[in-house]
Amino acid sequence: MTASGVPTAGRVTKEWAAEFPGFDAWKSLHLLRRIGPVVQGICLDRTTGDDGYLPTVHVHALTREFPVVSLMLGQRSARPSGMPDPVLFARHERDFAHAVGALREQSRLPLDELPSIDEIVRQYHAEARRRLEKGHGAAVPEMEDSVLVAAAAGRDELAGEGLGLARELSASWPRASMPFDWPGADAWLDGLAVRAGDRESLLSVVRGQAIAHKLGKIRDHLAPDGVRHDRLA
Repeated sequence: MTASGVPTAGRVTKEWAAEFPGFDAWKSLHLLRRIGPVVQGICLDRTTGDDGYLPTVHVHALTREFPVVSLMLGQRSARPSGMPDPVLFARHERDFAHAVGALREQSRLPLDELPSIDEIVRQYHAEARRRLEKGHGAAVPEMEDSVLVAAAAGRDELAGEGLGLARELSASWPRASMPFDWPGADAWLDGLAVRAGDRESLLSVVRGQAIAHKLGKIRDHLAPDGVRHDRLA
Protein backbone atom coordinates (compact mmCIF):
# COMPACT_ATOMS: atom_id res chain seq x y z
CA MET A 1 0.00 0.00 0.00
CA THR A 2 1.05 3.60 -0.48
CA ALA A 3 1.59 5.94 2.44
CA SER A 4 -2.03 7.07 2.16
CA GLY A 5 -3.25 3.48 2.34
CA VAL A 6 -4.66 3.59 -1.20
CA PRO A 7 -3.14 1.17 -3.73
CA THR A 8 -1.69 2.54 -6.96
CA ALA A 9 -3.17 1.72 -10.34
CA GLY A 10 -0.04 -0.29 -11.05
CA ARG A 11 -0.54 -2.49 -8.01
CA VAL A 12 -4.23 -3.00 -8.81
CA THR A 13 -3.29 -4.03 -12.35
CA LYS A 14 -0.73 -6.55 -11.06
CA GLU A 15 -3.21 -8.08 -8.62
CA TRP A 16 -5.83 -8.57 -11.33
CA ALA A 17 -3.18 -10.02 -13.67
CA ALA A 18 -2.20 -12.51 -10.95
CA GLU A 19 -5.82 -13.68 -10.70
CA PHE A 20 -6.08 -14.13 -14.48
CA PRO A 21 -2.70 -15.51 -15.67
CA GLY A 22 -4.08 -16.18 -19.14
CA PHE A 23 -4.15 -12.42 -19.70
CA ASP A 24 -1.23 -10.01 -20.03
CA ALA A 25 -1.02 -6.47 -18.67
CA TRP A 26 -1.40 -4.25 -21.73
CA LYS A 27 -1.74 -0.86 -20.10
CA SER A 28 -2.46 0.41 -16.62
CA LEU A 29 -5.78 -1.10 -15.46
CA HIS A 30 -6.19 -3.08 -18.68
CA LEU A 31 -5.46 -6.76 -19.36
CA LEU A 32 -5.65 -8.42 -22.77
CA ARG A 33 -5.13 -11.77 -24.42
CA ARG A 34 -5.12 -12.38 -28.12
CA ILE A 35 -7.00 -15.20 -29.82
CA GLY A 36 -5.86 -14.82 -33.43
CA PRO A 37 -7.94 -12.06 -35.07
CA VAL A 38 -9.63 -10.93 -31.84
CA VAL A 39 -8.57 -9.87 -28.36
CA GLN A 40 -10.42 -10.50 -25.10
CA GLY A 41 -9.91 -8.00 -22.33
CA ILE A 42 -10.50 -7.11 -18.71
CA CYS A 43 -10.67 -3.33 -18.39
CA LEU A 44 -10.69 -1.79 -14.92
CA ASP A 45 -12.56 1.22 -16.21
CA ARG A 46 -12.07 4.28 -14.02
CA THR A 47 -15.18 5.72 -12.39
CA THR A 48 -16.36 9.21 -13.26
CA GLY A 49 -14.92 10.57 -10.02
CA ASP A 50 -11.60 8.80 -10.68
CA ASP A 51 -11.79 7.29 -7.19
CA GLY A 52 -12.30 3.70 -8.28
CA TYR A 53 -12.84 1.35 -11.19
CA LEU A 54 -15.53 -0.73 -12.84
CA PRO A 55 -14.36 -4.26 -13.78
CA THR A 56 -15.43 -4.72 -17.40
CA VAL A 57 -14.95 -7.67 -19.75
CA HIS A 58 -14.94 -7.10 -23.49
CA VAL A 59 -13.60 -8.17 -26.86
CA HIS A 60 -12.12 -6.25 -29.77
CA ALA A 61 -11.84 -7.47 -33.37
CA LEU A 62 -8.56 -6.78 -35.12
CA THR A 63 -10.22 -7.27 -38.51
CA ARG A 64 -11.18 -3.62 -38.87
CA GLU A 65 -9.01 -0.54 -38.78
CA PHE A 66 -9.96 1.25 -35.58
CA PRO A 67 -8.05 3.89 -33.59
CA VAL A 68 -8.52 2.32 -30.13
CA VAL A 69 -9.17 -1.07 -28.56
CA SER A 70 -12.94 -0.99 -28.19
CA LEU A 71 -15.08 -2.39 -25.38
CA MET A 72 -17.26 -4.41 -27.75
CA LEU A 73 -19.57 -6.91 -26.05
CA GLY A 74 -18.71 -5.06 -22.85
CA GLN A 75 -20.05 -6.37 -19.56
CA ARG A 76 -19.53 -4.34 -16.41
CA SER A 77 -19.56 -6.12 -13.08
CA ALA A 78 -23.06 -5.58 -11.72
CA ARG A 79 -24.96 -5.85 -8.47
CA PRO A 80 -28.06 -8.10 -8.21
CA SER A 81 -30.14 -4.99 -9.01
CA GLY A 82 -28.33 -4.69 -12.34
CA MET A 83 -26.57 -1.48 -11.33
CA PRO A 84 -22.79 -1.24 -11.95
CA ASP A 85 -20.67 -2.45 -9.03
CA PRO A 86 -17.57 -0.24 -8.80
CA VAL A 87 -14.53 -0.90 -6.61
CA LEU A 88 -13.22 2.19 -4.82
CA PHE A 89 -9.44 2.37 -4.68
CA ALA A 90 -9.72 3.08 -0.96
CA ARG A 91 -11.64 -0.18 -0.50
CA HIS A 92 -9.75 -2.28 -3.02
CA GLU A 93 -8.11 -4.40 -0.32
CA ARG A 94 -11.50 -5.31 1.12
CA ASP A 95 -13.53 -5.66 -2.09
CA PHE A 96 -10.97 -7.16 -4.51
CA ALA A 97 -11.82 -10.83 -3.97
CA HIS A 98 -15.55 -10.18 -4.34
CA ALA A 99 -14.97 -8.17 -7.53
CA VAL A 100 -12.88 -10.93 -9.09
CA GLY A 101 -15.46 -13.59 -8.23
CA ALA A 102 -18.35 -11.50 -9.52
CA LEU A 103 -16.66 -10.86 -12.86
CA ARG A 104 -15.83 -14.55 -13.28
CA GLU A 105 -19.44 -15.50 -12.59
CA GLN A 106 -21.06 -12.84 -14.74
CA SER A 107 -18.87 -12.94 -17.84
CA ARG A 108 -20.62 -14.60 -20.78
CA LEU A 109 -17.24 -15.68 -22.13
CA PRO A 110 -14.89 -17.77 -19.96
CA LEU A 111 -12.04 -15.94 -18.26
CA ASP A 112 -10.13 -18.81 -16.66
CA GLU A 113 -10.31 -20.94 -19.79
CA LEU A 114 -9.63 -19.83 -23.34
CA PRO A 115 -12.80 -19.13 -25.31
CA SER A 116 -12.91 -20.58 -28.80
CA ILE A 117 -13.50 -18.52 -31.93
CA ASP A 118 -16.91 -20.20 -32.11
CA GLU A 119 -17.81 -19.01 -28.60
CA ILE A 120 -16.73 -15.46 -29.33
CA VAL A 121 -18.54 -15.28 -32.66
CA ARG A 122 -21.73 -16.69 -31.17
CA GLN A 123 -21.62 -14.04 -28.47
CA TYR A 124 -21.55 -11.41 -31.23
CA HIS A 125 -24.62 -13.13 -32.69
CA ALA A 126 -26.36 -13.23 -29.31
CA GLU A 127 -25.65 -9.54 -28.72
CA ALA A 128 -27.07 -8.63 -32.14
CA ARG A 129 -30.26 -10.52 -31.30
CA ARG A 130 -30.48 -8.87 -27.87
CA ARG A 131 -30.12 -5.42 -29.38
CA LEU A 132 -33.00 -6.07 -31.74
CA GLU A 133 -35.21 -7.54 -29.00
CA LYS A 134 -34.57 -4.54 -26.74
CA GLY A 135 -35.12 -2.02 -29.53
CA HIS A 136 -31.55 -0.71 -29.31
CA GLY A 137 -31.09 -0.42 -33.03
CA ALA A 138 -28.94 -1.95 -35.71
CA ALA A 139 -26.06 -4.18 -34.63
CA VAL A 140 -23.97 -3.43 -37.72
CA PRO A 141 -20.52 -3.49 -36.02
CA GLU A 142 -21.35 -6.67 -34.10
CA MET A 143 -22.42 -8.54 -37.22
CA GLU A 144 -19.50 -7.28 -39.27
CA ASP A 145 -17.05 -8.34 -36.56
CA SER A 146 -18.68 -11.76 -36.20
CA VAL A 147 -18.33 -12.49 -39.91
CA LEU A 148 -14.83 -11.10 -40.34
CA VAL A 149 -13.37 -12.69 -37.20
CA ALA A 150 -14.70 -16.08 -38.32
CA ALA A 151 -13.36 -15.57 -41.84
CA ALA A 152 -9.93 -14.43 -40.66
CA ALA A 153 -9.72 -17.52 -38.42
CA GLY A 154 -10.44 -19.75 -41.44
CA ARG A 155 -13.92 -20.64 -40.18
CA ASP A 156 -15.75 -20.20 -43.49
CA GLU A 157 -18.87 -22.10 -42.40
CA LEU A 158 -19.18 -19.93 -39.29
CA ALA A 159 -18.68 -16.80 -41.38
CA GLY A 160 -21.45 -17.99 -43.68
CA GLU A 161 -23.71 -18.51 -40.67
CA GLY A 162 -23.04 -14.93 -39.65
CA LEU A 163 -23.88 -13.63 -43.10
CA GLY A 164 -27.17 -15.50 -42.97
CA LEU A 165 -28.01 -14.03 -39.59
CA ALA A 166 -26.99 -10.55 -40.79
CA ARG A 167 -29.44 -10.87 -43.68
CA GLU A 168 -32.19 -12.02 -41.32
CA LEU A 169 -31.64 -9.28 -38.75
CA SER A 170 -31.07 -6.45 -41.22
CA ALA A 171 -34.59 -6.93 -42.56
CA SER A 172 -35.92 -5.93 -39.11
CA TRP A 173 -33.53 -3.14 -38.16
CA PRO A 174 -35.34 0.20 -37.77
CA ARG A 175 -34.34 2.57 -40.52
CA ALA A 176 -33.79 5.39 -38.04
CA SER A 177 -31.08 3.36 -36.30
CA MET A 178 -28.99 2.73 -39.40
CA PRO A 179 -25.56 4.36 -39.84
CA PHE A 180 -25.68 7.64 -41.75
CA ASP A 181 -23.64 6.13 -44.60
CA TRP A 182 -25.70 2.91 -44.77
CA PRO A 183 -25.64 1.72 -48.40
CA GLY A 184 -28.71 -0.52 -48.05
CA ALA A 185 -28.96 -4.10 -46.87
CA ASP A 186 -28.08 -5.78 -50.17
CA ALA A 187 -25.03 -3.61 -50.85
CA TRP A 188 -23.84 -3.98 -47.26
CA LEU A 189 -24.22 -7.76 -47.27
CA ASP A 190 -22.52 -8.10 -50.67
CA GLY A 191 -19.60 -5.97 -49.49
CA LEU A 192 -19.31 -7.93 -46.27
CA ALA A 193 -19.26 -11.21 -48.19
CA VAL A 194 -16.48 -9.90 -50.42
CA ARG A 195 -14.39 -8.85 -47.42
CA ALA A 196 -14.96 -12.21 -45.74
CA GLY A 197 -13.87 -14.01 -48.90
CA ASP A 198 -10.46 -12.32 -48.98
CA ARG A 199 -8.69 -13.90 -46.01
CA GLU A 200 -5.25 -12.64 -46.96
CA SER A 201 -6.45 -9.04 -46.88
CA LEU A 202 -8.14 -9.65 -43.54
CA LEU A 203 -4.96 -11.11 -42.07
CA SER A 204 -3.02 -8.11 -43.35
CA VAL A 205 -5.42 -5.82 -41.47
CA VAL A 206 -5.04 -7.98 -38.35
CA ARG A 207 -1.24 -7.73 -38.51
CA GLY A 208 -1.42 -3.97 -39.00
CA GLN A 209 -3.83 -3.50 -36.10
CA ALA A 210 -1.69 -5.63 -33.80
CA ILE A 211 1.21 -3.26 -34.53
CA ALA A 212 -0.94 -0.13 -34.26
CA HIS A 213 -2.26 -1.14 -30.84
CA LYS A 214 1.16 -2.30 -29.62
CA LEU A 215 0.14 -5.89 -28.96
CA GLY A 216 3.65 -7.30 -29.42
CA LYS A 217 3.88 -8.40 -25.78
CA ILE A 218 0.36 -9.84 -25.71
CA ARG A 219 0.45 -13.60 -26.18
CA ASP A 220 -1.48 -14.98 -29.14
CA HIS A 221 -3.22 -18.20 -28.10
CA LEU A 222 -4.28 -19.10 -31.63
CA ALA A 223 -1.71 -20.46 -34.08
CA PRO A 224 -1.85 -19.39 -37.75
CA ASP A 225 -3.40 -22.77 -38.63
CA GLY A 226 -6.25 -22.13 -36.20
CA VAL A 227 -5.01 -24.49 -33.49
CA ARG A 228 -5.47 -23.14 -29.96
CA HIS A 229 -2.62 -22.84 -27.47
CA ASP A 230 -4.50 -23.93 -24.34
CA ARG A 231 -1.63 -23.44 -21.87
CA LEU A 232 -2.61 -20.08 -20.43
CA ALA A 233 -0.08 -19.59 -17.66
